[in-house]
Amino acid sequence: MRGVRLATYLVEGGDERLGALVDGRVLDLRAAAESMGGEAPPWSASMLEFLRAGPTGRREAEELLAKRPDMEGLMHEVGEVQLRAPVPRPESLRDAMSFERHVVQATRVTGLGRLAGVDTVLERVVGPRRSLAGRLNRAFYVQPPYYRSNPRSVVGPGAEVRMPKGCQKFDYELEWGVFIAVQGRDISAQRAAEHIGGYTIFNDFSARDIQFAEMRSRLGPAKGKNFDTGNAMGPYLVTPEQLVDPYDLAMTARVNGQEWSRGNTGEAYWRFEQLIEHISRDETLYPGDFIGSGTCSGAQGMGCGLEQRRFLSPGDVVELEVQGMGVLRNRVAGS
Repeated sequence: MRGVRLATYLVEGGDERLGALVDGRVLDLRAAAESMGGEAPPWSASMLEFLRAGPTGRREAEELLAKRPDMEGLMHEVGEVQLRAPVPRPESLRDAMSFERHVVQATRVTGLGRLAGVDTVLERVVGPRRSLAGRLNRAFYVQPPYYRSNPRSVVGPGAEVRMPKGCQKFDYELEWGVFIAVQGRDISAQRAAEHIGGYTIFNDFSARDIQFAEMRSRLGPAKGKNFDTGNAMGPYLVTPEQLVDPYDLAMTARVNGQEWSRGNTGEAYWRFEQLIEHISRDETLYPGDFIGSGTCSGAQGMGCGLEQRRFLSPGDVVELEVQGMGVLRNRVAGS
């Protein structure tokens, strides 16, 4: 299979390096290029530079690995390095709501009260769009909703995620996302895949009680989402060439080893190509911009705690897994 899985990691001394996952270990790409007697390519300096190099960087990285450079001394065991988010500071962060069942199920929990059970039965007859919850979300079917979050709040695998002060309903969200690699504006859905540089797992941690209190003013989300450590990504950036079909990947979420959520990337109502088309209308997207999928909820399970009426506590360990992308693991800490 073509393509590469990449990581940003810290070495002794605190320097960030760009690595490729090879045989279960991390190869220092810059050092590998230098070991072959050549000058390190510009894209090897960081994940952001790799994205800016677009398809050229991906091709050259594949060619470098195909040459099998002398890797002695250039490989690190994954457990011996500190993995960071693939792009520790994205150029921007947008998170969408693209899974129909999340919209419907979350609306039932938060807005239908005693009618929630009736609406669940109704959906089996008429489908989610014509259910009460679906009818309350007519705008979802017209264009994909999204919001901007804080790119400075991003953390990577293994990082602690701190609950905001006063939060009583802290939640995870089973998501994945894409990084833009090719600048563009007014991008058509048919050409959007050409602008995607890679995929990663995304956990948009949410303070639900704070979120819903502030959104009563008909703006937001803001403080319910934008708190330090609230956006976890990783562990790897998977280039498009690695995935035979990005819309047929199993997704699961576990809390303290117990499965809470299960879904599939193909259950999205709005795919990334459509999200890119919508977001780029009259607005330029740049390399390093990140777009999240929103909570993955499907036929096999609910994608966050809100839909299940159960929430996280300090000390809980949350693991998100997407087929072919690894496991994003984070521990919840108190405020």
